[in-house]
Amino acid sequence: MLKESTILVTGGTGSFGNAFVPMTLSKFNPKKIIILSRDEMKQWDMAKKFHHDSRVRFFIGDVRDRERLYRALDGVDYVVHAAATKIVPTAEYNPFECVKTNINGATNLIDACIDKGVKRVVALSTDKASSPVNLYGATKLASDKLFVAGNSYSGSKTTRFAVVRYGNVMGSRGSVIPFFLSIKDKGVLPITDERMTRFMISLEQGVELVWHAFEDMQGGEIYVKKIPSMKVTDLAQTIAPNAKLEFIGIRPGEKLHEQMIGEDDSYYTYEYPEHYKILPAINGWANCSKRIKDGKKVPEGFSYTSNNNTEWMAPAELGAWIVSNRDKIGNI
Repeated sequence: MLKESTILVTGGTGSFGNAFVPMTLSKFNPKKIIILSRDEMKQWDMAKKFHHDSRVRFFIGDVRDRERLYRALDGVDYVVHAAATKIVPTAEYNPFECVKTNINGATNLIDACIDKGVKRVVALSTDKASSPVNLYGATKLASDKLFVAGNSYSGSKTTRFAVVRYGNVMGSRGSVIPFFLSIKDKGVLPITDERMTRFMISLEQGVELVWHAFEDMQGGEIYVKKIPSMKVTDLAQTIAPNAKLEFIGIRPGEKLHEQMIGEDDSYYTYEYPEHYKILPAINGWANCSKRIKDGKKVPEGFSYTSNNNTEWMAPAELGAWIVSNRDKIGNI
């Protein structure tokens, strides 16, 4: 599908874009991948990795700027929407700015994609959009709803929208693994709560889920990858087995366990071998056989959270992943 196509990635200089671009170039050989972002320094650094590849282009721009989006989307076939204000404390202290990017920016992109005849759009979501307890999660829930509804908003146009949802990426900047690695020699690791659990996903898995969404989508689906969980205490002891664990309490806006699918979504959720799919509640699309395909309806009241998961990552598995990815941890 993506072969010989033109793809645009909003917020493409972030962790996702730096994985998506080389993986997609290698697997699909697209005609062009356009990186749209507002940070010229990150673009400069990323461009150096692809300076011999004419298929990679860079546009300075912001999803808040409708006119720039219309210009950037000229001739584009597929879009991955990765741009967001996503640091929880930053969103709490700058709520108006978070809304402008995560909600207004999503609206701008939906309008522009429909008007410019983009074929398919996949928006990146987050576990925090499921039963949100902080502003970032609330804006991403609103964004998810906008992209789902965009399929009816497009009317007779052929543009289709879907969403992929996953949690914090293993080893990404600002996440717990590089943080613990940076302070492990101090002999003390701060843990918010000894019961805390988290989902564990790699960037490569996130990229593959986006590829699958492009291939599978009819419009309005939310894709959730099946991934293992891990207790944060086990994670800490894997990184620094001799360190003391200091329990400091849950921070504002933080959950004890991550949630990808809430109980209220169970009425519209179907299970597949490697993922779940939340179908749209609007327009009767949850009963659409083209969207359901070979999925199995989950039981009423089902939820997918990091503490009720059936798959768990063993400490040895995490240790092996850290060893093989040491040079990338904290830089992705």
